[in-house]
Amino acid sequence: MARLDAGSLREERRMERYESWVDRQIREAQERGEFDNLPGAGRPIPGLTWPPDPNWWVKGLIERERISPPLPPPLALRREVEQLPATLAGVRDEAAAREIVEDLNQRILELRRRPSEGVPRFVGTVDVEAALDRWRESR
Repeated sequence: MARLDAGSLREERRMERYESWVDRQIREAQERGEFDNLPGAGRPIPGLTWPPDPNWWVKGLIERERISPPLPPPLALRREVEQLPATLAGVRDEAAAREIVEDLNQRILELRRRPSEGVPRFVGTVDVEAALDRWRESR
């Protein structure tokens, strides 16, 4: 048994002295600092999660293309109501602005008529005249 240990030590010493061409290139590059300050240093390597995510490609596409996931209809309409002043800011005539607000109200009313899915979210209609007054003031 002692002989195995001695042989193992000799083999270890021999391996320590042996350095392949690839190992030498890597060591020299490290000594020159070529691996210092690489982009992504200190962050996990993407794609190495375990267990592998079956939807990895969809998540990657969404992140890479900066696609925002679709919102549930009540939240999407609520966002439209919040962004209405910005939407109306680009409109030139009052008839088009009125049409935009009335269309939004119509979609809100249609949503209210449908059975709710999950937690119900109330979205209030927009006062057309008040929205148009704000639109006129911004002109």
